[in-house]
Order: sequence, then C-alpha cells, then structure tokens
Amino acid sequence: QVQLVESGGGQVQSGEFLRLSCAVSGNLERGYCYAWFRQAPGKEREEVAFIETTGTASVVNSVLGRFTINQNDAKNTVYLEMADLKPEDTATYYCAAADYGATCDATNDYYYGMDYWGKGTLVTISS
Repeated sequence: QVQLVESGGGQVQSGEFLRLSCAVSGNLERGYCYAWFRQAPGKEREEVAFIETTGTASVVNSVLGRFTINQNDAKNTVYLEMADLKPEDTATYYCAAADYGATCDATNDYYYGMDYWGKGTLVTISS
C-alpha cells in the first residue's frame, strides 16, 4: 500500500510553466505504476499522463509536447512538468498509483483502474 501527496499547484498566467510533484510513501518495494489525472469544473476526470513500472511513459494528445511525466531515481516522487499552460488546463490534478502487474494506461484493454489516489492539487491558468 502507498500514500500519495500532490504539491506544486497554483495560479499562473497562460504560457507559463508548473511542475507538480507527487510524494509517494509506504511499501515501495512492490513497484507501482503511476498516472496523473485532472478534473475541470463540470467535466469528467481524465487521465493526462502515465508511467509504467518499466519506465514507459506517455501523455494524452491534448497535452502532447507540453506535459511530461517522470520520476526520481528513488521512485518516491512522480512529477508532471507542464509547459506552455493554457486556460483549458485549469483543473484539479490528481496523482494515482496501481499495484505491480497492473497498467496505468487507461487506453489499454487490461486497464482496470487505479488503486491509490492523492487528494489533488488545484491548477488555475489565467489568460
């Protein structure tokens, strides 16, 4: 089991950069995949990026070229680096993890959901 705590959210201007952090604690020996989701007011939650236990990482098309997901060598922090932010990126961003053996790619046929969630961090982009 792991606990996830997001940080780094805030209000910035359009075109600026933010880096979100997800501090991971608990039993890290098992290995987990991670993902960042976001939920804008009045909209459904959507996955924006994931990183598998193999290190394979990807982002959704709407943020391709602007967002990057990565993690530190100790694998106890997962980052979401967001460049050239737009007002439509305004949302609460959540970090999530799934147990070893699962996929964090929501488009994968074997995806069953995430096992652990953080409480989220709010990102507001003003034009």
